[in-house]
Amino acid sequence: EEESCGWRRSGWQGWSHRFCRINGSPPFAFAASKRRIPVSQPGMADPHQLFDDTSSAQSRGYGAQRAAGGLGYPASSASPQAAFLADPVSNMAMAYGSSLAAHGKELVDKNIDRFIPVTKLKYYFAVDTMYVGKKLGLLVFPYLHQDWEVQYQQDTPVAPRFDVNAPDLYIPAMAFITYILVAGLALGTQDRFSPDLLGLQASSALAWLALEVLAILLSLYLVTINTDLTTIDLVAFLGYKYVGMIGGVLMGLLFGKTGYYLVLGWCCVSIFVFM
Repeated sequence: EEESCGWRRSGWQGWSHRFCRINGSPPFAFAASKRRIPVSQPGMADPHQLFDDTSSAQSRGYGAQRAAGGLGYPASSASPQAAFLADPVSNMAMAYGSSLAAHGKELVDKNIDRFIPVTKLKYYFAVDTMYVGKKLGLLVFPYLHQDWEVQYQQDTPVAPRFDVNAPDLYIPAMAFITYILVAGLALGTQDRFSPDLLGLQASSALAWLALEVLAILLSLYLVTINTDLTTIDLVAFLGYKYVGMIGGVLMGLLFGKTGYYLVLGWCCVSIFVFM
């Protein structure tokens, strides 16, 4: 008897069945079954796929390193020791730079008060809106003010926002900047404005302020007067004059020379009484 066997495809899922028959008789047994795996030919794309599949590293030829790291990046090291061994020079330089920056910051924090008294400067800028309004009114019209003593708390002067008599640097700094701007406006109305003249105006104002401070310090030294006033206090009190100078320049722009000299004279007397 002669036996013949073959494969028969069944269903849409691609299953094939092995059948055998003897001498032309109907198939009597299925020896095994298996599923056919579709094999894609090179260069053939799936008709139902909208975009190319870039997730397969081997099919696109990107190498095993990209597949291991994921998303196109190399895999991160499992430990800091492995990272150091992978690139010791750059890691050593990074560690040295971090330690150097930390050491420099520590030195600056320790020695900054020797050159710039940051703690004292914070005191002179501790102001609020109410203090600024009262102080400007006191500078313009100080004739009715009675109590001129600076308040102290445990041998330390209170912050300027709590005492209108305390010196500050906020008003002098803002007044100086405003004076330079108003001077530039006055030069512009006279068709003489230029950045060089504005810089010269600012430099001359700072130079006169420095000369005034040095003259007062020299006078106190020659007369041997003991005072609690510091150099910053002198800068603050001398900087209040810019408030009157601003008023004089503005009145000069509005009312000419008559308004300028009237306001300037009033402000000079007010500063004299305030001091």
